[in-house]
Amino acid sequence: MEVSLFIPCFIDQIYPDTAHNIVKILEKCGCKVFYNPEQTCCDQPSFNSGFWDETRELAKKFITDFNDDRIIVGPSASCVGFVRNYYEKLFDDQREKQEVLKLKTRIFEFNDFLVNHLNIEDLGATFPFKVTFHDACAALREYGVKEEPRKLLKKVKGLELIEMEDTETCCGFGGTFATKFKDISTAMTEQKVSNAIKTGAEFIVSTEASCLLNINSYIRKQNLPIKTIHIADVLASGY
Repeated sequence: MEVSLFIPCFIDQIYPDTAHNIVKILEKCGCKVFYNPEQTCCDQPSFNSGFWDETRELAKKFITDFNDDRIIVGPSASCVGFVRNYYEKLFDDQREKQEVLKLKTRIFEFNDFLVNHLNIEDLGATFPFKVTFHDACAALREYGVKEEPRKLLKKVKGLELIEMEDTETCCGFGGTFATKFKDISTAMTEQKVSNAIKTGAEFIVSTEASCLLNINSYIRKQNLPIKTIHIADVLASGY
């Protein structure tokens, strides 16, 4: 299967090794991976801030950057969910709407793609640590990913998955929310990290690099005994 890789901004700029691990996993699953280096942001931040005209221009570019018929896979349910659920709202022109509708049928979040489309759960990974899982808001509520990452993690050799209390509660990031409402955001992050530490886990795992960036920032400032890791980095370990 030929797959076009969509790498969101946080991963491109802050976690490039995660992007390489996505390629490693997809190739292990038998996919031929294509990456368009001209791709840029899906522009969810502008949309959420009310700048729809600016969002529309980048949405047009996104459609152009992925204008072939390949399946598109992205390691962020937030970004993929945004393209799926909101791009259509940006356009009145019927031709452009049809392009968006075609795009929606072939773009998938990474975990969803592995479990529900490739029918793969065991990647032969090894990660001998206790982990707990953070359900990111967009992944859970906007895209609908919940069981897929857990199915993948439970097949990782040596990994012990321990569910935290209130795993479905927001970590406090919320894009611009963390900037506009810093004190509320920090309190939410504190609660999330506290619940994770109570499990005895050594790592907090999530599908979303943006959540992990927010959580890790708090952990480092407080010098707490827990780490963060993207699920792709776990699934690429040990082989």
